[in-house]
Amino acid sequence: MTTLKNLAISLVKLVHSVKDVNLQWQTANQDQQIKLKHTRVLAEKTLEAELKRKSVQLAHEITLLRTKNDTELSMFKTKCKQDIKDYKQYLASLDQLKRSIQASYKHLPEAVAFTIHHHAKHLLNQMWEAEDFEQKMQHEMQLIQFMTTVHEDARLHLEGATTGKLPERTLSLIQQSY
Repeated sequence: MTTLKNLAISLVKLVHSVKDVNLQWQTANQDQQIKLKHTRVLAEKTLEAELKRKSVQLAHEITLLRTKNDTELSMFKTKCKQDIKDYKQYLASLDQLKRSIQASYKHLPEAVAFTIHHHAKHLLNQMWEAEDFEQKMQHEMQLIQFMTTVHEDARLHLEGATTGKLPERTLSLIQQSY
């Protein structure tokens, strides 16, 4: 039994010595542990402050982007409305062109007047749908040339300056396109 008692005493002494070593280590390193805790708390607070600052900065940038996008959207809508208005005016002008052809060439079959009108509308759509500015300008010049030729043919026919019964130059331009 004494061996068991000695073993128990040794075990208790071992536990006490481990606790003493641990206590001595904690006492010796207490300043360093306090500094580490303090440094960790400061780092957490610094990180929190940095996150708040970045959050405010991002919120500001998002607000600026929203404002910019809203402005661009408003400008784009205005531009689109103006484009639609312009396109409608072009179409009205082409309808007037068709009526002018029909009035100038009363004997002209309606299908020919519609063909001329359709070609002018085709040129308008090409101009309208062109992505490249140079292409848009080229199509616009073709449309202007075509409309000018149609009006000139109609004027000359009404003045009796031509002997033809058809708008020859206009039909020639249509034929050149294909």
